[in-house]
Amino acid sequence: MDDALLTLLRKVDTPTVCNAIEVAQGKRGFNAFTRGTVVCSAPTAPSIVGYARTAKIAAAVPSTEDPAVIKTRRRDYYRHMAGGDLPSVAAIEDVDFPHCVGAFWGEINATVHQGLGLSGVLTNGVMRDLGDVPADFPMIAGSIGPSHAFVRVEAIDVPVTIFGMTVAPGDLVHADRHGAVVVPPEIIPVLAASIGKLQATERLILDPARQQGFDLAKFEEAWACFEAART
Repeated sequence: MDDALLTLLRKVDTPTVCNAIEVAQGKRGFNAFTRGTVVCSAPTAPSIVGYARTAKIAAAVPSTEDPAVIKTRRRDYYRHMAGGDLPSVAAIEDVDFPHCVGAFWGEINATVHQGLGLSGVLTNGVMRDLGDVPADFPMIAGSIGPSHAFVRVEAIDVPVTIFGMTVAPGDLVHADRHGAVVVPPEIIPVLAASIGKLQATERLILDPARQQGFDLAKFEEAWACFEAART
């Protein structure tokens, strides 16, 4: 991914990327996207774009592992988050889902991860400290809550499932207040062109609809052009 594509992806929303992937594939049916409703710490922030740094967490009940093992894994977790290609995004599966209770993401972890170079976080778990987290470090989460409960890291650098979407370490993720998608590697070289084609196609219906005097006849004419052009 070059700088021009990164800049573009940060400007467009995730539904646009989802549709553009189908434009690139020439068919409907792309399904590497999240299901369900998410909550976002910064709904108006630029989209989160980055290569996934993955982990699994748990919080509902105390761990039965040796505390030294948990401490070592936590250290290794931060080392993992600090490594790899940039831009990066934390993709964290809370294995307690859908009954998540403990927030891993709050003021401290958001600030630390931003300092380590990550662009944001995608998790099915809990977030908190919404008045104190960095405004330019968006967090897409499953819920909001007050406590960290017994939260700890369970696994690092493994495939994760977040809202029904599987994310492998290193996958290119695009996320915003609508949810997230994993961009197929073969689509990356043509994604910018596909976004441009999609936006041009959408203008075939949007531009006439925004004009004075738009009526059913003009809609049918515009829709015919739109249908002929879209995937």
